[in-house]
Amino acid sequence: MTLYDRIQATASFIQQKTTTKPTVGIILGSGLGGLVDIIEQEAMIPYSEIPNFPVSTVEGHSGKLIFGKIGNTAVILMAGRFHYYEGYSMQEVTFPVRVMKALGVDTVVVSNAAGGTNTTFNIGDLMIIKDHINICPEHPLRGPNEERLGTRFPDMSQAYDHDLIALAKEIAEEQGVSVRTGVYIGLQGPTFETPAEYRMLHTLGGDAVGMSTVAEVIVARHASMRVFAMSVITDIGVSDVPITITHEEVLEAANAAAPKMAGLVEELVRRL
Repeated sequence: MTLYDRIQATASFIQQKTTTKPTVGIILGSGLGGLVDIIEQEAMIPYSEIPNFPVSTVEGHSGKLIFGKIGNTAVILMAGRFHYYEGYSMQEVTFPVRVMKALGVDTVVVSNAAGGTNTTFNIGDLMIIKDHINICPEHPLRGPNEERLGTRFPDMSQAYDHDLIALAKEIAEEQGVSVRTGVYIGLQGPTFETPAEYRMLHTLGGDAVGMSTVAEVIVARHASMRVFAMSVITDIGVSDVPITITHEEVLEAANAAAPKMAGLVEELVRRL
């Protein structure tokens, strides 16, 4: 079965389980599961029941699709995402984004927990992603191109939608929430970066680094979907004193900042 056929089969299965016709897809990162509470839920499907879907193996990623509304906007929310470091191919990591498109989604909102490489950042900061640098070893579009899914050479000059960024900044100001804007660097993982790597990544132009998001954004743009993405800065790796980072600490920092992100994302989606 081709990738296109698998996408259609999965979308057909999902359409039998829900009456929601989503136009916005939301992908949640580590520790950001509290964003689930912003949705007026209509249906929930565990990943394990969905044909062709991988299953998340990471703590903090619950593994279910949630359908419903935020205001008058019909949404699909991924509570738990997939990562290259789990052993999946980039095509598998990004498969849910393809399915979102097949279900009618035209705008994708992505969140993640990230390490700060910018020395002016603080733990708990929210960073709107304005651009990214891809240093992952596999590209999600590698291999034969399916023209029904997108063009062979998609333009990435405006991967993150400028209008959505401007709207998010406006909402943040209204809500009294301080936000940063920066460049996200995507690495393979699963190790956290060394101090030297943090410094190198900042020298390259990165403000934050993580192990997700970039591949999903590339595929969303390949499918001509608008993208808005935001990071919670859960650790700062640039320091003269070595700092030990654990996944538990990342989750704790993400959970603490999640309510601010939830409020911003909720209002953003309401205004789409």
